[in-house]
Amino acid sequence: MPAQTTAPAGTQWFALHTLSGQENKVKNYIEKFKKAEELSDDIFEILLPTEVVSEVKNGKKSTKVRKLYPGYVFIQMKLYGEDGKVVNKPWYFVKEVAGVIGFVGGDRPAALRQSEIDEIHARIEAANGKEVPKIQYTVGEEVKITDGAFASLTGRIDEIDPDRGKLKVSVSIFGRFTPVELEYWQVQRTTE
Repeated sequence: MPAQTTAPAGTQWFALHTLSGQENKVKNYIEKFKKAEELSDDIFEILLPTEVVSEVKNGKKSTKVRKLYPGYVFIQMKLYGEDGKVVNKPWYFVKEVAGVIGFVGGDRPAALRQSEIDEIHARIEAANGKEVPKIQYTVGEEVKITDGAFASLTGRIDEIDPDRGKLKVSVSIFGRFTPVELEYWQVQRTTE
């Protein structure tokens, strides 16, 4: 994550509600045109928190970027003047961006609390550089191995290591249960 710089006085974080699938376009448009519209002193930072998700379909592992808050973009901006009234230029610029439904809170949006922004930044930091499985498993769950030397065997999950993306699965080999370390994408639920 890029190092955060100090925001100008008077800026606050707000949530923008966007059309589904338009989050990237909204973020890119605001970043691109805030300077042209002379709003660099009013609009500071735009956040679109994402994570990398992996899944296996037809034996092939694929990864894609998933939005942590679908339908929302977070913007740090100067929306209210010292008199407490909405500053028209940034207000209308943001509201008129294609794909923006509006500010969360309507015509008088409330700024997000610092704790909410800290939580969003923590989620971004936690997801940074990590690949998470689309499906979450639990200890004791029965799974079928879909890849590797033990493909087509079923086993029970004994341990889960989410930081490494690994599972320890007990499989029956020659009548004995043997622990096997596998990646998340190498198994699937037996109920699938």
